Amino acid sequence: MDKKECYYLGKITKLFGFKGELTLFLDVDSPEDYKQLDSVFIEINKQLLPFFIDKIRFQDNKAVATFADISAEDAERLVGKELYLPLSCLPKLTGNKFYFHEVINFKVIDNERGEIGVLESVLDFPAQAIFQIKFGDKEILLPVIDSVIEKVDRENQTLYVNSPAGLIDLYLS
Repeated sequence: MDKKECYYLGKITKLFGFKGELTLFLDVDSPEDYKQLDSVFIEINKQLLPFFIDKIRFQDNKAVATFADISAEDAERLVGKELYLPLSCLPKLTGNKFYFHEVINFKVIDNERGEIGVLESVLDFPAQAIFQIKFGDKEILLPVIDSVIEKVDRENQTLYVNSPAGLIDLYLS
């Protein structure tokens, strides 16, 4: 499996007990969407390898899992490794909720300025995610917050925004 075809699910943070159980941190909004999880990909030596889950139980954004055919010693070597799932496993979002990867290359239309470019990437900083929009040879940065995002039109690959007053002018002048 190629990493470009997957999304980051979380990380194995530590051992749980002495029988090969592992604590998984799931970096997701709704861990309950993953209750039927039967396998994951774990990155080992820059390759994604499939691991099948024997048992899993959830508590908040953490889970305790036992992987099939993994001894307690092998489990210890998995601590710190990242977990991935294929993009096809992402729960479908509707309305103005979206995954960052799905809006890349969307046309961006501001409610005052009109079309302001194409969404080149989403910069995911710890304090705030930022839309990076390409407008000719210029770059426009907008915060990814509910008050800025007016509408996500998946059918026409268009993102409608209400940018803070004067912000776009700073980039274009």
